[in-house]
Amino acid sequence: MTEQPTKVRTGTLEVTGATLHYEVRGSGPVLVLMPGGSADAGLYDVLAEELADAWTVVSYDPRCYSRSRLDAPVADQRVEDHSEDVHLLIEEVCPDGERASVFGTSASAVVALDLLGRHPERLDRVVAHEPPVVDVLPDAEAAHALFSEVRAAFRRDGAEAAAATMSAGIGDPEPPTPEETSGSTRQDGPQDAPESSGPPPIGPEALARMQANFPVFVEHVLCPFTAYVPDEAALAAVSDRLVPAVGENSGRQLTARPARVLAERLGRELVAFPGGHVGVVEHPAAFAVMLRKVLGG
Repeated sequence: MTEQPTKVRTGTLEVTGATLHYEVRGSGPVLVLMPGGSADAGLYDVLAEELADAWTVVSYDPRCYSRSRLDAPVADQRVEDHSEDVHLLIEEVCPDGERASVFGTSASAVVALDLLGRHPERLDRVVAHEPPVVDVLPDAEAAHALFSEVRAAFRRDGAEAAAATMSAGIGDPEPPTPEETSGSTRQDGPQDAPESSGPPPIGPEALARMQANFPVFVEHVLCPFTAYVPDEAALAAVSDRLVPAVGENSGRQLTARPARVLAERLGRELVAFPGGHVGVVEHPAAFAVMLRKVLGG
């Protein structure tokens, strides 16, 4: 990581039905960091700083969140629309046709899978960290019922009730079975990397924006995104570019299990990143070390 803070360049991009806010740091090959859940570009302030010495790091506010704006009232969101937004963002920052790498976590990892299936020609490496594509699981029906109940809990009792319902349903991070760990890799060292001594991973302004996004996430993103069914045939054709990933502390949590299934079906090694489902916030410096190893930077 550079000693002096990297200059942040901001921009807006007109896409179909929305205007995206995006941020750019550093120089070199393009790496797009895709926020998941109710997060925006602020999720990656520390991680982007860690990586800006080797990449042109691009982060953004997804349509309907924070500083990005929809042209019409918010409705249920489509993975394909968010995927096309990222494709257009790559076209904007890579105008000469270079390939970009992308990192997505949670809901944005679902978008990353769709992006790879639709636009592999613009992608170098795609890291999909715990995409909740629960239809690949044998107990998919129960998972969909959970996410519907999270939305219902929010409507009845608010954000705290929704978060509690989600945490209870996802489950404790019990260790994975031997069958689940076979074929997975964990490179030694990143979990021991020193964390940044600067500001917290998410600043107060960004945190306030993300909290304001939470109702939109629960009402219009959670259920549609977890209902997305990945195109496994399209992914298999370009599986050499896909890095399925989980948190090394996630165990058999619901959010980690789909990545394990996809890795096995597509014949890819499963990579364990530091922390759990929100490891990028828990251990941003160690997370950056692992991303460097995965992306070869």
